Amino acid sequence: RLGEGDLAVYVKRVNIRTDITAGQSAYNSLPSVAIDTHMISTPTHLMRVRAEYDHHDTASASRWGIGIAEAQRLGMRQAHFQLMRDALLYGFNPQNGEGLLNTPEATQTTLPADENGNTNVANYSANSMFRFMLAEIQALKTRTMQLGQGRKIVVLGPQRILGALEYQSIIELTSFQRPGAGSDAVRGGIQEILSRNGDTLEWVYDDTLIGKGAGGTDAVIITMPELNKPRIMNKINTNEFAELAPGLTANNLMLTDVAAPYEIPTPIPGGAIDIVSEMRITSGWCLRPEGLTVVSMPYSA
Repeated sequence: RLGEGDLAVYVKRVNIRTDITAGQSAYNSLPSVAIDTHMISTPTHLMRVRAEYDHHDTASASRWGIGIAEAQRLGMRQAHFQLMRDALLYGFNPQNGEGLLNTPEATQTTLPADENGNTNVANYSANSMFRFMLAEIQALKTRTMQLGQGRKIVVLGPQRILGALEYQSIIELTSFQRPGAGSDAVRGGIQEILSRNGDTLEWVYDDTLIGKGAGGTDAVIITMPELNKPRIMNKINTNEFAELAPGLTANNLMLTDVAAPYEIPTPIPGGAIDIVSEMRITSGWCLRPEGLTVVSMPYSA
């Protein structure tokens, strides 16, 4: 969605405060609607990487059974995508609030002790973890006024944290029971409860979040990428101002100028070829911090 050469992205924000009078007789002095507008922005960054090879390099790669053109191409794309991941989570300029982990006013919380006093995931009670994760998701939907509407919830964390909740932390039957009897792991229980409320769960992993929580703990991100604006036809709507167009429902954004990195091949002297791959992106940008929770979880004592 970026134009070529755009150096910054701007988003217009509109805040409204309403006031009104009511009485059995008419008032002569009436209040007005207060509309406040301002602009927020984030810079863009141009990522570039190059590959150079000639026919000797091509022959050498073929002896290993690989095509050098495809190997260089995939390597450059991986470089782009890894830097995009870092920009999404941590930003190019963290001190300016870039990256989801550095979002000002995002909800920051720490895993509390379970009923046995354990505070690390390796020894944590599955029942307590199940209730804690559901409470955080409920709080997120409450802050964003999305209760009663099915939304996509994303949980992102290190493999050692989320993997334990997926394979090891089995919820006891006294805390959760699926129809037809039988218990489930924490992740399965969360997914079942969310599906009953019309939500979908994306459970994804990133080991760069190891040590990124408070005090060197692991960070787990719980977020709702996008809001839902309910459509109410011919009825009273206490959120009527949301019908103002244009509107943006995204909580989290990361913009690019192309769908995938593009390549610029150029012949160079000596029969070689130079390929530059580039792409312009923004850092991860949380427009509505109410839709983002960062949980600090110690893995072991």
